[in-house]
Amino acid sequence: MKHSIIITAVFAGLLSVGCSRQHRVTVVNSLGVDRNEEIIEIDAAAVDSLMNHSQFRIIDDKDREVPYQVTYDGRLIFPATVAANSSTVYTLVEGEPSAVDTIATGAFYPRRKDDFTWENDRSAYRAYGPALQQSGERAFGYDIWTKSVARPVVAQRYTDAFAEVKNFHNDYGEGMDVYTVGPTLGGGTAALIDSLGNIVYPWCFSSYDILDNGPLRFTVMLSYDSGETRRITLDAGEFLNRTEVCFGKVNYPTIAPGIVIHRQNPDGYVLSPEEGYMAYADLTDNAENGNGVIYVGVVTPEVDSMLNIPFDTPQGDALGHILAKKSYTPGECYVYYWGSGWSKGDMPDWQTWKKYLSDFHTRLQNPLSVTIK
Repeated sequence: MKHSIIITAVFAGLLSVGCSRQHRVTVVNSLGVDRNEEIIEIDAAAVDSLMNHSQFRIIDDKDREVPYQVTYDGRLIFPATVAANSSTVYTLVEGEPSAVDTIATGAFYPRRKDDFTWENDRSAYRAYGPALQQSGERAFGYDIWTKSVARPVVAQRYTDAFAEVKNFHNDYGEGMDVYTVGPTLGGGTAALIDSLGNIVYPWCFSSYDILDNGPLRFTVMLSYDSGETRRITLDAGEFLNRTEVCFGKVNYPTIAPGIVIHRQNPDGYVLSPEEGYMAYADLTDNAENGNGVIYVGVVTPEVDSMLNIPFDTPQGDALGHILAKKSYTPGECYVYYWGSGWSKGDMPDWQTWKKYLSDFHTRLQNPLSVTIK
C-alpha cells in the first residue's frame, strides 16, 4: 500500500549533525506484514536544513535511487519498502536527483462540461463541475474510470474524444469509462444525512484549486456553493483517495460516504464495520460486453454503522446505496478513504479487494515510524 498514512517522524540529534551532507533515514514497520512502496512523509523544511539547503538524492538499502516529491504543505514524500516487524534504512546524500516520471496527476477539462479528472497508475476519477450542474443534469457523486496501464492516460482520452477518433466508453487497450453515477453518490462521495434519513446531495463543485500535481502525489481542493470543501489526495500506487470534507456549521445529525448499488449486482457488497470498510463489486453499465468488474471501496477510521439503503424508486440502474454512517458535529471535518480497482487491471478478484481494504484499515491504525540521524 502506498498512501498518505500519518507518519511519526523523529529528527534525532539535529544540533549535533553540523554540516554533514549525508543522513540516515530509518523506517520501522511494527506490523507482521510487509509494507511495499508505501508513501511516507517527513518534514521537508527539516530535511532541507539538514542538507544545508543543497540538492539531494534518496538512496535505498540496495543502493538504488528513490523518487521523491515535496508537497504543497511542506512534506517530503517517497515510497518506502519495509519487511514485517523490521526496518529499512534510506540515505540522504548530496547531489542532483534524477528526473521522476509523473504518475499522479489531474486537470480541469472545461470543454467536457467542466469535468475535473485525476489519475494515478491504478485508476482514474472524475468530479462534475458547474457547467454540468447548469445543464440540469443530476450527477452528484465521484465517477470511476478504469485503467490497465501505469502511465497517465486521461489527457489523451479527452484529446481523442474531442477529435472524435475514440470515445470514453470503449477499451482501446488501457481502460475506459463504464461506471454509472447519475443522481447518486457514485463511487464513494460523502454526504450529510438529515434527521429523516434523507441524503443531502452535494451536487457539483463550483471551483477548484490544484495543490499538488505529481509526480508522486496529486491533491485538489474542490469548493461548493454551499460552503463545503473537499480536499482529495491520490498517491502513486494507491487504490484509495484520501478525502477531507468540511461542511461548515450546518446542522445535520449524520455524515456518510456512500457507494451506489446497481441492478446488475444487487447483492454484491460487503459491510464490515469492525474492519472499517465497505466494498462493492460493480459489474459495469454493460456487463455483457466483457468489461470486467470494478471493485469499489470505502475505508473509514470512524463509523457508527454500515447499512444498505434502497431507493423508494430505482434511479435508472441504481437501486440505492451502501452507507457508512457516523454522527456529525457542526463545524467538524471528516476524513475517509475511497477508491477502486479493476479486474482487468491490477485487482484480480473480489477476495483480493476485500483483503486489501481490511489491510489498509490496519495500516492506518499502525503507521510506519521514521527517524533521521
